Amino acid sequence: MLRTTRDARGIVTLTLDRPEAKNALSAALVGEITAALGTLAEDPAVRVIVLAGAGNVFCAGADIGEMRAAGAASTAQNEADSLRFAKMLESLERQPQPTVALVGGAAYGGAVGLVAACDIALCSSDARFALSEVRLGLVPAMISPYVIRAIGQREARRWFLTGETMDAATAMRIGLVHEAVDGSSLHDTAGRIVNALLAGGPSAQAEVKRLVHRVTGRSSAVDESMITDTTRWIARVRAGAEAREGLTAFLERRKPGWIRDP
Repeated sequence: MLRTTRDARGIVTLTLDRPEAKNALSAALVGEITAALGTLAEDPAVRVIVLAGAGNVFCAGADIGEMRAAGAASTAQNEADSLRFAKMLESLERQPQPTVALVGGAAYGGAVGLVAACDIALCSSDARFALSEVRLGLVPAMISPYVIRAIGQREARRWFLTGETMDAATAMRIGLVHEAVDGSSLHDTAGRIVNALLAGGPSAQAEVKRLVHRVTGRSSAVDESMITDTTRWIARVRAGAEAREGLTAFLERRKPGWIRDP
């Protein structure tokens, strides 16, 4: 589910490789991403990590079928499932090497969290993003700290509440991505960014990432509390009647019960 390639310069590309499922973040894929990041973090020869998606979709977000099943599980199981996702995001943001999200196509729900947790985000001009959780009766709990830090509270309120789809130009305007370029130029742009990253000292770059955490008033205790809070939040909402209806409606390809035709 996760394809790993590495070149002679120490550039590692992690490709979400579930194209038949639009690269949805199943529990197994989340585990593979977390394990890969942990291994790479200990490898001094790794200079940059690029996160991409196979096919024409970057990532459709969390696996809807698994989310519905988790909502019907016990509270402990529900929270444990959420915690795995939250820990993956934390690992991605705290990765000592620079990370670059390379978004071609759509990035929905949890996928926006992946983008926001990376240090640098690039997308094709036809990319689309949506924080669509409310349309399933859910909340973007675990990804919210990363997305809010990327786009700010005011923008987050709009996109969290409406679940609208935004285009690449909007994503760049609000700070979710750094550059949006023609699809044919995406890999060339990534190459330019990677070359710029290779010009920096790897130890200095790791220190810069820690510095950003420190000067923005964050600490390990604060982050751990945030993970616990958001994990419990999504577990509670996901187990509720509205989320069960929203997830079921999505899988059954119908409108959820709260939508009334005019």
